[in-house]
Amino acid sequence: MASQENATQSISADEIALYDRQIRLWGVKAQEKLRSANILLITIKALANEVAKNLVLAGIGGLTILDHETVTEEDLGAQFFVREEHVGQNRAQAASAEIRAMNPRVQLRVNTENVRTKQPDYFSQFDIVIATELDFSTYTTINASCRLANRPFYAAGLHGFYGYVFSDLISHDFVIERSKSNVPSQTQETPTRSVLNINTKVESDKVIEMVTKREVYSPLILANTSPLPEDFTRLPRRRRQVTPLLTCLRALWEFQKLPGNHTPLPTLSSRQDLETFTKLARDRHHELKLDISTLDSTFLRTFLENLGSELSPVAAFVGGSLAQDVINVLSAREQPLQNLLLFDGDKSVAPVYPLHPFFPPEVENAMPAVTPAAVNAIPVHPGPAAANNNNNAATDLTQ
Repeated sequence: MASQENATQSISADEIALYDRQIRLWGVKAQEKLRSANILLITIKALANEVAKNLVLAGIGGLTILDHETVTEEDLGAQFFVREEHVGQNRAQAASAEIRAMNPRVQLRVNTENVRTKQPDYFSQFDIVIATELDFSTYTTINASCRLANRPFYAAGLHGFYGYVFSDLISHDFVIERSKSNVPSQTQETPTRSVLNINTKVESDKVIEMVTKREVYSPLILANTSPLPEDFTRLPRRRRQVTPLLTCLRALWEFQKLPGNHTPLPTLSSRQDLETFTKLARDRHHELKLDISTLDSTFLRTFLENLGSELSPVAAFVGGSLAQDVINVLSAREQPLQNLLLFDGDKSVAPVYPLHPFFPPEVENAMPAVTPAAVNAIPVHPGPAAANNNNNAATDLTQ
């Protein structure tokens, strides 16, 4: 990473005293890595408030907050860095004073420009880029720029009771500690995770293994069209456990990509939006090889009712999870997020799905018969009963 490649002075005694509790958790070396990190945080709303709070208090080196929008009355509901007197001011500037006061040691920069005007090389100056509350096209553009610069990228957002975090770390090495096992370690643990090296040390007469692993990632544009791993779809019980939030999020991103669509979020007051979104959701559900019975009109309507809203408890959980993963990545300790976390506050569940362009065996065997245009799609045509259920769901939602 850019700033971590430069030589920095060792952490001071004052900083050791200030960050004593967390140094006890992850060690001085990890704290020094945090201290030299330069992070970009885009769109300073409720979710970014939580991310900024956690990263600043952890003692990162520098934080740039980028937002061209102004504070509105709606922002006062779940955002704790702005107050009523900030309405009409730039959102990043309004939040900067409170963020800076939380930890003056962190170098805070404010950028009030539109992220969509930034050239790809702008993102190369940061160690990690965190984009929040943006549309799919903007996410993928920033993601591509980060890949060109070899910079880790996160995309995250809130929709009322629901939230998501996507990570593209490109290729990330990390170390975990574990008790030595008599079972030989596998070189390839998962399709994306491999073991690079194992060292041992003795602590209190126990042999501890220091295992260096590597995770490889896919960009959002590929992950969004990738199938679920077979472990999630092989058994009917596992298919039913997959949250329909995954389907709805994909349908939302597809909705945002529709030509001539000038509204980033579908609305319940528009019958055309409801019909379009229902069809997109149904198609995405089939592509994921999920049972249509798990995607009903009640969940679709609830998801649409939550679009664009912010809830403080959801922001706290999603923002805290994102910030903790960033800390783990910077310190190169612990297993990082791989690669999509979805939070359903209504059910209090937060499953993680590894989405990559890997195909189940039956699809892989059929690949010679598939045309290039369908490489990223796994169409599953419903039977007559499922087709009737689909039509009923669409009808119920638009009534």
